[in-house]
Amino acid sequence: MRRFVMPLLWPVITGILLAVVLLDQFPQLLGKPDAITAPEATSSPAATATPAADTPARAAPQLRDAAPMKRDEGPVSYSTAVAEAAPAVVNVYSSRVVQREQHPLMSDPFFRQFFGKDMPRRQRLLSSLGSGVIVSDEGYVLTNNHVIQGADQIQVALRDGRETLATLVGTDPDSDLAVLKIDLKKLPVIRLADSEKIAVGDVSLAIGNPFGVGQTVTMGIISATGRNHLGLSAYEDFIQTDAAINPGNSGGALVNARGALVGINTAIFSRSGGSQGIGFAIPTNLAREILRQIITHGRVIRGWLGIEAQEITPNLATSFGLKAAQGVVISSVLPNGPGDKAGLQPGDVMTAIDGKPILDPRVAMADIAEIKPGTQLPVTIIRGGERRTVTIEVGERPIPSQKGQAG
Repeated sequence: MRRFVMPLLWPVITGILLAVVLLDQFPQLLGKPDAITAPEATSSPAATATPAADTPARAAPQLRDAAPMKRDEGPVSYSTAVAEAAPAVVNVYSSRVVQREQHPLMSDPFFRQFFGKDMPRRQRLLSSLGSGVIVSDEGYVLTNNHVIQGADQIQVALRDGRETLATLVGTDPDSDLAVLKIDLKKLPVIRLADSEKIAVGDVSLAIGNPFGVGQTVTMGIISATGRNHLGLSAYEDFIQTDAAINPGNSGGALVNARGALVGINTAIFSRSGGSQGIGFAIPTNLAREILRQIITHGRVIRGWLGIEAQEITPNLATSFGLKAAQGVVISSVLPNGPGDKAGLQPGDVMTAIDGKPILDPRVAMADIAEIKPGTQLPVTIIRGGERRTVTIEVGERPIPSQKGQAG
């Protein structure tokens, strides 16, 4: 009997469960209002919500609605910019021969006395890898000084497969720039942008030869401009970017979204040795002026006072009796230098140059560098609590000695 009843009960049970589900989802079937449905809005004053008597009415906030996004506002590819700039970016290989002693024991004075000047030595070839940028039809190439420093031979390889030896035209260790020249025809030349017009947030593309893997393009934005106090070079006015820059990128191109050069990639801030999103490039406006001077004069001519100075801290300002920590303290004066001839002394506080207050030592140093040697420059100093003006004949900054190995 049970076997005949069970097939009949299953449809009944299923129907009951279905009815429960329908009534739960649609209570209006029973004539009850839907609890989760919002009441209809109406324009009738009676239906308009009013604030409580003890709550003051507030004006609606004025919000700025964003304009509808246009799908074609930004490029979906930077291939046009890369095609414009990449052919002018070259690989730079430098090498130098160093003499090494044949055996570690030769560094011991006891053993050295037996050989004298005839001590056996062996040669070792040191090589360095970097990048460069062709900036003129005449074959001038901009790169970093540290890429070719101390090199006996410099080789340049173009993207189109051509290779040639390069001649070193001149270097500027103070800005870490160098100018090479190659003798090839129909050279691809990069366009130089005005680096004063770049802005934080602009797209930037770094092109170079990282780790020697071959020409590589990375993308980022301009993270900051005017970076200094980094200790990378004497004159610092770097562009900061998060486009990946790695060893081998030095001397390569930092270009904008149109393929124009905005900077020469120079250094990275890294704890691991690889890119961590903080790279620095020398702005094209600075590189352009250095290129012009090296080609014209064979060197970069900068103004120079022959002094060393340090920034005034609040404690130093108090000790000198100054009202504010403004200016620089002269820590040393080079004998027979421009400052020495003008009577400057260690301990003098320099507060202004040609009437312009000194707010930052590096900015003041850059301002002096732009002054033509031979110019009579009035300088305001404080000595013994007394303010006075000293006139200095600006000299030419000596070329610093290059130390260290190519790399």
